[in-house]
Amino acid sequence: MGEAALFGLCPQCGARTLFGGLTKFADHCRACSLDFTKFNVGDGPASFLILIIGALIVGLAMWLQLSYEPPVWVHALLWIPLTTGLVIYGLRAAKAALALAEYRNNAGEAGRRP
Repeated sequence: MGEAALFGLCPQCGARTLFGGLTKFADHCRACSLDFTKFNVGDGPASFLILIIGALIVGLAMWLQLSYEPPVWVHALLWIPLTTGLVIYGLRAAKAALALAEYRNNAGEAGRRP
């Protein structure tokens, strides 16, 4: 499951076709034609990433400021790219993991047969 989440692998065939954009699922797998539009991971991954990565970055920025007192441009140079990269990669991994869990458990919306 870890490799599938890290690399955006199709839950059915294992091809790297889950994402059609930076964090957007493709419509279907180009290798096995699995329909990715049925996966509904919602906003859960984004909410957790905001809290977890935000706390991590704020803690590191505070440590850096209190330990070394660098100028503001150093903070901008460090934390903006790091935060952006962590959020994008984390969102891809979380969405892929939830899609894989939905596929393996044959999950669907309440009241609808999968």
